Amino acid sequence: MSEKTVMQTSDEASVQTASHSTSTPCDTARGGDAIGPRPEQVQSLDHGLAHPALRGIKMVAFDLDGTLIDSVPDLANAIDRMLVDEGLSALGEDRVRDFVGNGARVLVERALEAHGLATDDLTRVERAHQCFLAHYAADPSSRTRLYPGARDCLEGLHQAGVVVVLITNKPETFIEPLLSHFSLAEHFALALGGDSLPTRKPDPAPLLFAAERLGVAPREALMVGDSRHDIAAGRAAGFRTLAVPYGYNHGEPIARSHPDHIVESLAELVVAD
Repeated sequence: MSEKTVMQTSDEASVQTASHSTSTPCDTARGGDAIGPRPEQVQSLDHGLAHPALRGIKMVAFDLDGTLIDSVPDLANAIDRMLVDEGLSALGEDRVRDFVGNGARVLVERALEAHGLATDDLTRVERAHQCFLAHYAADPSSRTRLYPGARDCLEGLHQAGVVVVLITNKPETFIEPLLSHFSLAEHFALALGGDSLPTRKPDPAPLLFAAERLGVAPREALMVGDSRHDIAAGRAAGFRTLAVPYGYNHGEPIARSHPDHIVESLAELVVAD
């Protein structure tokens, strides 16, 4: 791995680095592989949850934007500020909503393309990208909202003993601030950003990395997301797939991606048997 941060949030395992070791709820590992819970920590269990998507499942992987949180208001604010800095007009939240889902750089490219600008000017794209990141870093959460049912789902899975990981295309530097803002970090054994590994969704590599790290067979894992990229990554990894219809899928109904399951609210997953 490159020198990127892989967030590891297990209360049980410590993260070892060249200079120190810690065991805080939101540990990170720089310059090496993530240190996750030992495989023996993830055991076969009867978690007592009735939803068919969870039968035989030991690990649930969640997307973030559009699945657990509605981050478009803050993303759109940062995009619009970047556009104004570039001498362009703001696009507004409704237009930016359809651009979200493939990482920050692609989001910036789509915003520039919406103004008829070619994205082969790499210097301009990189300048706009860095400008966007600076604006977003200054305020990543004040307008962002947790979707109804998301907290109930995470708490229910945690209480049932199901291991939960986060796999997002969002740059990893923004993961911890958002999880902390919503007091969600304790629920995740591992968190991977779009730049934590060499590839990101729809490539299955982050999903397979998480499954291997936690000692879970792909057939015993569930990928939960809102976009075709989540479903494609889950299917390619050999995970079961579940989608929510309310997120960001470029205006396309998620049913067209043929996930194994669809729920209107994540709370449906944690109804007791």
